[in-house]
Amino acid sequence: MKEAKLGQLLASGIAELNLQVTEQQQEALLAYITLLNRWNKTFNLTAVRDLAEMVPRHLLDSLSVSTYLQGRMVLDVGTGAGLPGIPLAITRPEIQFTLLDSNGKKTRFVRQAVMALGLENVQIEQARVENYRPPHKFDTLITRAFTALSGILDLTSHLLAPTGQLLAMKGRQTQDELAAADLQERLVEVIPLQVPQLEGERYAVLIKSKSG
Repeated sequence: MKEAKLGQLLASGIAELNLQVTEQQQEALLAYITLLNRWNKTFNLTAVRDLAEMVPRHLLDSLSVSTYLQGRMVLDVGTGAGLPGIPLAITRPEIQFTLLDSNGKKTRFVRQAVMALGLENVQIEQARVENYRPPHKFDTLITRAFTALSGILDLTSHLLAPTGQLLAMKGRQTQDELAAADLQERLVEVIPLQVPQLEGERYAVLIKSKSG
């Protein structure tokens, strides 16, 4: 698909999400998926092979949670090929993002993408989340297709600031996961997400401490 058509798909989706994204940022978003598509042919970083499909499934899906981020320090847990961290970092330059993944192949790509895009608000860490010990805690932890909520809470509790929040992106109703997680001391909000050009259910689960 020609770049102009991809640009139209992206611009249309961003307008539907009611986000303010500059033309330069939109160009960076397209440059990111172009690079991802190129690396994907050799390193198998994502199951999505078509650039036009990457616009909704990777870019718009990631941006759909932009308004739910809080604070200046965000950790993307299990970032994989940089999702949702890189699209969010491109469009939210005022926030410092740390992208965490244990897979060396994927973190190598993420480092290359961050360098190519000139993103100064991104730090990449290769480690298992349970072993990661940063010098500070985070205002928002975000996950996308990572693991069940109970597992996320267990693995990330040492990383979240007292007033911070967990933002888990989910592709289906999460009642079973919520029931299985220990949420007695937490405030929980399940937010339906409307992702332009993308069929199927999408949700953001916001979890905060009651004492935060």
